[in-house]
Amino acid sequence: MDSQSEQVTKTVIRAATGCLDDCVDRIEHATQQLNDAQIWYRHDEAMNSIGNLLLHLCGNLRQWIMAGIGDAEDDRDRPAEFRQREVIPRAALLRDLRATVEEAKAVLSQVEAVNLLQNRRVQGFEVNGWEIVFNSIPHFQGHTQEIVAMTRMQLGEQYQFHWQPTTPEAGAP
Repeated sequence: MDSQSEQVTKTVIRAATGCLDDCVDRIEHATQQLNDAQIWYRHDEAMNSIGNLLLHLCGNLRQWIMAGIGDAEDDRDRPAEFRQREVIPRAALLRDLRATVEEAKAVLSQVEAVNLLQNRRVQGFEVNGWEIVFNSIPHFQGHTQEIVAMTRMQLGEQYQFHWQPTTPEAGAP
């Protein structure tokens, strides 16, 4: 591959890993406002808790990034992420999330452009490395928004926003 392809790859991967960092910051900010019972609260038995979603995000990254792009074994038990009912403390969930994201970022930062063109089988799908990246990152973002929304629904007016506009262009008064 030429150096321009590698440069494009590094730029896209840097944006992807930055996005993961931003999402983790938002998840940590939201969930630090909740206690363990609120992390595992379910509006309805058929719905997921924030705790389930955190387990799911870790499982997804491990399967798609670490096993799909990296050389880790795919030993994911996806249904278990959603069956979990026993409370795992918030601190442990966030520690695992941060460690999983750091591992995913390490895999992504070392991948070469040519390797992202190779086909792989992940979760029963035939995909290349780029498809893995463009599946995993939006998936992570979507559940981040869901976690923030679930936090806001529980806290109402007590919710502390992660970001406030500071410039007129951003909408500050």
